[in-house]
Amino acid sequence: MRNIFIVLAGGVGERMGATVPKQFLKIAGKPIIQHTLENISQIESIDQILIVMHKSSIAETQNILSEIKTTTPIKIIQGGDTRTQSTLNALQFISDKEAFVLLHDAVRPFIDKKIVDRCLLALQDFEAVDTAIVSADTIVGVDENDCINSMPIRHFMRRGQTPQCFKLSTLRQAYKFAKKDNNFQVTDNCGVVFKYLPDVEIKVIQGSEENIKITENIDLQFADKIFQMKTAPITDLHIAKEIFLDKKVLVLGGSYGIGKACVDLFSKLGAKVISASRSQTQTDITNPDSINHILDSANQQLGGIDLVILTAGQLSISKLIKMSDDDIRSLINIDLIAPAIVAKLAYPYLKQSSGELIFFTSSSYTRGRSDYSIYSAAKAGVVNLTQALSEEWADDNIRVNCINPQRTDTPMRTQAFGKEPSQTLLNPEIVAEFTAKTTMANITGQIVDVRLN
Repeated sequence: MRNIFIVLAGGVGERMGATVPKQFLKIAGKPIIQHTLENISQIESIDQILIVMHKSSIAETQNILSEIKTTTPIKIIQGGDTRTQSTLNALQFISDKEAFVLLHDAVRPFIDKKIVDRCLLALQDFEAVDTAIVSADTIVGVDENDCINSMPIRHFMRRGQTPQCFKLSTLRQAYKFAKKDNNFQVTDNCGVVFKYLPDVEIKVIQGSEENIKITENIDLQFADKIFQMKTAPITDLHIAKEIFLDKKVLVLGGSYGIGKACVDLFSKLGAKVISASRSQTQTDITNPDSINHILDSANQQLGGIDLVILTAGQLSISKLIKMSDDDIRSLINIDLIAPAIVAKLAYPYLKQSSGELIFFTSSSYTRGRSDYSIYSAAKAGVVNLTQALSEEWADDNIRVNCINPQRTDTPMRTQAFGKEPSQTLLNPEIVAEFTAKTTMANITGQIVDVRLN
């Protein structure tokens, strides 16, 4: 039996107020649809992928396809004005030979092999299969006045996802009846089968909480967090060594704390690492000439630069009204202006290598805290700088990410807060592992949280 995966990509992003169709909005440095197609194209059981979309989006999608490495045939089909018409266009393209067809929203980028395998297994015994998850919320029915008129038992309620899967002949038969109904009005393909082929059982298989549909602006934030959750400490050093062998790394602020932990780990993994700091190389990250010098030196010594890690920073605890103007300027220069200078000057080296730049922020970036307002503001700026540069440099294949560790046992923190219970602090080596795994994950524009268990 052929397994044909149909990706419905006709959205225009109206609910998000976007200027481009929502499937082309970027998360982790790539358009949403690219993540979706990459995940599907790596599933060996899929024989063909059909993408159904508005004609105005076809050229952009073709450019995206050129970036995807797969042996699975992919075909773009012009969609219709409605989801129903787009589905029919896809079905008309498929030959009459029986097949399993799986229809999926382009804006559900976290589709995975486990879900697809469960769908295909269920299709061995059922003609139609839906993907859904258990509802943690009580479901209520309402009337035209938004008053409750029914409260189904939650145990039997599910929240629908995609893919929705069918035997080709079954779905075609359902639409054959639907087209004869002048009052035809169904929101999805399982609904068509449910209404027009009532004798066909529709099996529901377990989906995934991660398999979200990105339709609102807040969904983009959830998607970012899902990518972050997929970034975990290194568990397979053998794979890591294959990735980092001979990788050329410059760590700014590598003499102690997180920086030193990064130097030690990357060196252990086989990378060629240069550590720079005031004490080691007299490198001043606020001085463009000093940064240019260390970048040029590292480039010559290493034969290029694949990764620049900036861990250097300053933490000053003081109420704003008690800070001198020089103290304020110094803090902003080190924690915000320096990252911008490093990024600008590292750009040509990273463009040459299609490399990566990693910054560090603080959990205080989400909400300014008393006694270190300037530090919090600067770290929030680093987050915005990361996100902006990841988009500006995407076409140059430069990735930009930011690590956000919880309180970490470093000399800088000890100097600011004194000795604290060790069980309340992260080990710098764990932060270094997350930094390495972020590089391994091939993501960009992410703020990667590192937390105590």
